[in-house]
Amino acid sequence: MKNGLLFRKLSKVAIIGLLLTTTACSNEGTSGEKDSKQSGTIKIGLLASLTGPLEAYGKQTVRGFELGLDFATEGTMEVAEKKIEFIVEDTETKPDIAVKQATKLLEEDEVDFLVGSSSSSDTLAVLPLAEEYETIMVVEPAAADSITGENFNPYIFRTGRNSSQDAVAGAEAISGEGVKIATFAQDNAYGRDGVAAFIEAAKERGAEIVSEVYADPNATDFTANIQSAISQNPDYLYIVWAGSNAPWKQLKDMKVEEQGIKISTAVQDIASLKTMDALIGMEGYSIYYHTLPNNEINNWLVEEHKKRFDGEIPDLFTAGGMTAAISIVEALKKAEGHTDADLLIETMEGMEFQTPKGLMKFRKEDHQALQSLYAIKLEKQDGIDYPVPALIRELDLNETEPPIRN
Repeated sequence: MKNGLLFRKLSKVAIIGLLLTTTACSNEGTSGEKDSKQSGTIKIGLLASLTGPLEAYGKQTVRGFELGLDFATEGTMEVAEKKIEFIVEDTETKPDIAVKQATKLLEEDEVDFLVGSSSSSDTLAVLPLAEEYETIMVVEPAAADSITGENFNPYIFRTGRNSSQDAVAGAEAISGEGVKIATFAQDNAYGRDGVAAFIEAAKERGAEIVSEVYADPNATDFTANIQSAISQNPDYLYIVWAGSNAPWKQLKDMKVEEQGIKISTAVQDIASLKTMDALIGMEGYSIYYHTLPNNEINNWLVEEHKKRFDGEIPDLFTAGGMTAAISIVEALKKAEGHTDADLLIETMEGMEFQTPKGLMKFRKEDHQALQSLYAIKLEKQDGIDYPVPALIRELDLNETEPPIRN
């Protein structure tokens, strides 16, 4: 049984007192058994889509997480004199498998933290386990608002941005008084939450939503969906999409922009950029691209990634995995290595930490990490075989702060 199951019966003040007393006794060599959490190994269970439609996301997250632990511990893989071990499990981008793997991590491996996952649907299925087992779960990169909204529980902290943060950035890029916008998204938690948040932000800026269309996330032909979305002759078609089966080629084949309809969307990973030739000149927003942030941690990530992976540059979910790892190490440093969930909740609420995207802060009310996004324009650059997001301006963590929905 986890220590947290006992400590939950006590007040947080009492817990902290107990932990400090235990630490003091251990340091002074007094009688009594040493607190089990003061020695040994901290275990982290990482859930990711290593197979399935979000495979690329999962593999980047795992790579970034390992780099993040390396950076945050200065290469020692230790914090507060404890070794850090992480165990990766494949969710296969299936919620039932995600639950099975999370249960294995919690019961058999007895992890102190969960991290993940690539899919919002997988993550939503696992959230109740974090509460049941009283274990901190750092959500990365799943973006559905409901994770830190209606399905929130106090053991959840999200380093990834949420759909409302995306929506604020997206609406800022294209909305205005009288602008007509159609939306198109996958029919899943990520797509529906993303569109709902965007519509709210766009209407606040005076835009009119003329159609709202959703597609089977596993489909490959979106002709009918696109035609339905643009049937009301909007000024913009705003798209919320994740995964390898993006509709960009079909949008080009259907000559949507030649009909006077501008396309706007999030610029996500490099694989997505390689399908976006039809969108050169588009103004939208980026969650991360390695040339957009200007800080020492991002510089380290870019150079170290190139060094370790044959000159390859880090991608969106690599930076996200690194951020999740940094947040855990920073929390453990502040908690002096204690892994009791109640103490960690108190430690992490309001915690500020530096990441490849600059400063982030876990908002106390819903544990969502406030963070920067980037207003960009897609440009063609010599020597690069995909459109590159060029920075218009950084949208800082105050500008992108989303509504509290829990």
